[in-house]
Amino acid sequence: MYSRRNFGRVAMAGLPLSLAFGKLDSHVDGVLIGVQSYSFRDRPLDAAIAGIVEVGLSECELYQGHVEPSEPRGPEGREALRKWRLTVALDEFRNIRKKFDQAGILLYAYNYSFRDDFTDEEIARGFEMAKALGVKYITASSTLSAARRVAPFAEKNKIVVGMHGHSNIKDPNEFAKPESFEAAMKLSKYIGVNLDIGHFFAAGYDPVAYIEQHHERIVTLHIKDRKKNDGPNMPFGQGDTPIKEALQLLKRRKYRIPANIEYEYAGGDTVVEVRKAFDYCKGALA
Repeated sequence: MYSRRNFGRVAMAGLPLSLAFGKLDSHVDGVLIGVQSYSFRDRPLDAAIAGIVEVGLSECELYQGHVEPSEPRGPEGREALRKWRLTVALDEFRNIRKKFDQAGILLYAYNYSFRDDFTDEEIARGFEMAKALGVKYITASSTLSAARRVAPFAEKNKIVVGMHGHSNIKDPNEFAKPESFEAAMKLSKYIGVNLDIGHFFAAGYDPVAYIEQHHERIVTLHIKDRKKNDGPNMPFGQGDTPIKEALQLLKRRKYRIPANIEYEYAGGDTVVEVRKAFDYCKGALA
């Protein structure tokens, strides 16, 4: 196993990472286990890619926080971020795709969370970014009202947007209840679901049954463990979320839905914790 120090030496030497580490393949019994790069939010993109390779994961859903600049909160920071989104050179996104290709990681989706304060130009720009990244899917922590505005752009660009849910069932504009996902999917065949099985379970619903019913509209899964009744995030295997049952369903039904680890609980070293999660998924599929 390469240390992060050795990884840096390899990268600086200009050797394609896929050659340095061998071809990555994190399929387990036909199920593709990948990662939301949000799991590596404690480090910049290059180090996040290094961590993904070190764990041995071959598919990634790219977190927008690994791409966008960190701006101070408040109106000035929001306007600065909007300006960046509208003016950043798309070659920056093409170069990001090259980094994943060199690392032997399939860049599957871009997380660009459309919110109600987005202008139409910001919405449109998200699809341009996705095309520059070479992905067919966008995932979004969004709202139902924003989804109504996003749907025509998704149809125009023929890119499916998977709406990501949380566990806030009190706000009907947030994605949490099955009914909110259903309302969004009725807008367009290009609106789908990015199902976070931990959040969905913590909100009081059965993610396994939902996957079986709606697998054709699910873009990716987020795999995390939470306690029931809106309980906290936990290390894999210590919560109540039916991770094993969900993964076994993908295996049994041969659903080609990436199952992306999302490390979100309080823990130690990120690489160590993501590797533990990957090992748990391997065991769940045995």
